Amino acid sequence: MASLQLLISNPGPSSFHSSLLYTLTSLHSFDRRAVKPIKPNYKNYNTTIQSVIQWNRKPQLAGDTPRVVVITSGKGGVGKTTTTANLGLSLARLGFSIVAIDADVGLRNLDLLLGLENRVNYTAIEVLNGDCRLDQALVRDKRWSNFELLCISKPRSKLPMGFGGKALIWLVDALKSRPEGSPDFILIDCPAGIDAGFITAITPANEAVLVTTPDITSLRDADRVTGLLECDGIKDIKMIVNRIRTDLIRGEDMMSVLDVQEMLGLALLGVIPEDSEVIRSANRGYPLVLNNPPTLAGLAFEQAAWRLVEKDSMKAVMVEEEPKKRGLFSFFGR
Repeated sequence: MASLQLLISNPGPSSFHSSLLYTLTSLHSFDRRAVKPIKPNYKNYNTTIQSVIQWNRKPQLAGDTPRVVVITSGKGGVGKTTTTANLGLSLARLGFSIVAIDADVGLRNLDLLLGLENRVNYTAIEVLNGDCRLDQALVRDKRWSNFELLCISKPRSKLPMGFGGKALIWLVDALKSRPEGSPDFILIDCPAGIDAGFITAITPANEAVLVTTPDITSLRDADRVTGLLECDGIKDIKMIVNRIRTDLIRGEDMMSVLDVQEMLGLALLGVIPEDSEVIRSANRGYPLVLNNPPTLAGLAFEQAAWRLVEKDSMKAVMVEEEPKKRGLFSFFGR
């Protein structure tokens, strides 16, 4: 019997169980024969070598700062805003300064998922109109002071005719030249669709995280969005496959991560399992990565954030399970 397993490579520091395994392996080249087991007290059973969570170091930030990353998908409801909230707070917990921009005009939800909806007094529109300063529109999270939120507009408001990609570039440049210093990451939560809001959100970005689910409607939209991102000059595109259910994959009722990767041809940043805690955390305004004890989806977001910092990626591999050995007591179910 064959099953899909993905192993963590380059995992990040967190107060989570180091025994957790994902169905991922790293694209980083390394010699498997040269890697020795980490735990000397355990016997070698000739299993696949697996890396463990590295507690002893902080991820090394790759690339020039600030890194402007747009989180997009094309199709709505696949988890863009949830991904933005959890990646942003995961990066903040790793010690990086983050500014998350909710670029969904009139239908913003990022402030709700972060529990900051009652603290948004000014938006980017007021900044552009000269009604307030940029620092007044930035909402600082009380749990992690190095995380800030900037909303483009208020709910149910219409975007001014003059607002577009150039206005968002001006906001990003203003964040870069702040007196208190430039943030390490600027995360842009992109609206659904490929209309003017999408074009505006991707204009200042130089990286993209494409969020998709393993269904044909999401994959077709994701493939279309990938082409638009490349036409806009964004070549660094990684994907997060959300709402994975291994029971459906085993029953061949859901496409595997390998199938998704083969269809889209993108580097894999993370695989997020289906988790009922997502709805609870959204209703509470408390992102998954802050839960204690952690959930599987929260752990997956933590690992994706670690790989985003180092520009690492994962690759789904098919590992064939060894048949169970039948011994003397197999008749009794042993």
